[in-house]
Amino acid sequence: MKHTIILIIFATLWTCHDAIDTLKPGDTLNSTSSLVSALGKFTLKFITKPVGNSEMSFLAILRIKTEANKAWIANPHSPVLPSSSPILTLDFNNTLKITHQNGQPFILSAPNTTSSTSVVATLLDSGNFVLQEVSSVNRSTIRVFWQSFDHPLDTFLPGMKLGVDHINGHIWSLLSRGSDNNSLSPGPFSLDWDPNGHQLKIKKDGVVYWTSGAFSDGRFEFILPDVSNKRYNFSIVSNQNEDYLTYTSKNDPSDAEPEWVLNPVGDLTDYGAYADYDIKEVLYCDGYNIVGGCVKRDRPSDCVEKFGDDFEIKKGYFKIINSSSINASRPASWIGTDTIIDCKATCWKDCDCLGFDISFQNQTTDARCEFWSVDCEFIEDLTANTSFVLQPKSSPHSPSQKKI
Repeated sequence: MKHTIILIIFATLWTCHDAIDTLKPGDTLNSTSSLVSALGKFTLKFITKPVGNSEMSFLAILRIKTEANKAWIANPHSPVLPSSSPILTLDFNNTLKITHQNGQPFILSAPNTTSSTSVVATLLDSGNFVLQEVSSVNRSTIRVFWQSFDHPLDTFLPGMKLGVDHINGHIWSLLSRGSDNNSLSPGPFSLDWDPNGHQLKIKKDGVVYWTSGAFSDGRFEFILPDVSNKRYNFSIVSNQNEDYLTYTSKNDPSDAEPEWVLNPVGDLTDYGAYADYDIKEVLYCDGYNIVGGCVKRDRPSDCVEKFGDDFEIKKGYFKIINSSSINASRPASWIGTDTIIDCKATCWKDCDCLGFDISFQNQTTDARCEFWSVDCEFIEDLTANTSFVLQPKSSPHSPSQKKI
């Protein structure tokens, strides 16, 4: 009898420490516990991130090997204080929600169903968190009530969709985060699927900056073939119910699994790659070229009589004409923007703008621009800093200059 009791105790201890991937009605997940997918690829747990001057709590899905990127966050715009004891609950009404002590619960899904014993919330090895009804016999899926893959943020994992559901009008797209690395507020860039042209588009505030080009022979025109052929199997589904792009990994055991992220400056990067491969750097899609899928945007016609569309990088400085000062001093005010693209766009749309100087911390974000107008002239000086100068409109036979 003693031996039997000991075996039961040991079996109980082993079960408690075994990884759990599923919540059943009545189960909860607090800030010290987590779900782990069956093969240990992803985890679902509460994390803390700084928001303003406070630490806030979020429910997140993370790849276990590299937790730097949060593949999905349940409550990006509804954070809770860690001290309020946030809890993820699947209650006996089959409602999946985050409860806390300081306010109303955050509802993820509240399906209209009377079933209780066969409804579960499971974290899959794809990174998808699914609320579903399963068979009581073999645990196979009967129907899906809700899934995190239907609510992407800035990350596109294999198995996700980008496109549109024609039945309910739901759109699957990515939205970048704000320029602050810790920010979970929505940024200006989006990655969308064009169901008419069957191509990907990166937009800023609704304006198209880049397209992937047409899909042919298993790849997109402007997604490099050496990458797509090694890492991605693309599939396009187009019918009366839905139109979307999805992809799977080619499952090379020596390669990391793909993880596309639309970052705050609009660049599309595969962070699953060992070297963090840039699928597209939108920094160079400034509206003045069509290289690599960049989309050219027309400058107002009355602005191009004297100046063209392109900027030149020149050493020198702008000098105010007829300035009473011997040394032309620059204005004290700088206009803050997100990226160098914003500086170019602002100058490009102003017919009086000759060019600008720029100051930024990391060459891509947190840019500050100082614009110069037609009451100035540019003085070339190889010992001075570089400026961005609109190139004067030239004849077709004029020598080319360095453009950006």
